[in-house]
Amino acid sequence: MRPLYHPPVSEITVAGIMHALSDPVRVKIFMQLRDTDGDECGVNCSTFLRVGRIDLPKSTLSQHFKILREAGLIRSERKGVELQNYTRCTELKASFGPLIEAIVRAYARELKK
Repeated sequence: MRPLYHPPVSEITVAGIMHALSDPVRVKIFMQLRDTDGDECGVNCSTFLRVGRIDLPKSTLSQHFKILREAGLIRSERKGVELQNYTRCTELKASFGPLIEAIVRAYARELKK
């Protein structure tokens, strides 16, 4: 099995973060990970087969996680046949914390409308 790519913080870019968070489904996934203490408590991918009112095929879900992971927003670890996912908020806070939080807050306001 191929290892999962997690960029070092020094290689994470604003453009990559903006791309990853440009999709409402990915933002919802990221928000749910963050809200479940994602830095410390992993959440497996199958938790997200239904995001909001949308049922997602596993292949689509895998692509969303790959984009979030390669942008540096999440870390995924293999645990048996499952992938456990964690946010990298603590690692990113110094460089990108205000940006990420502003995007998440803006999406949260949109969801309440």
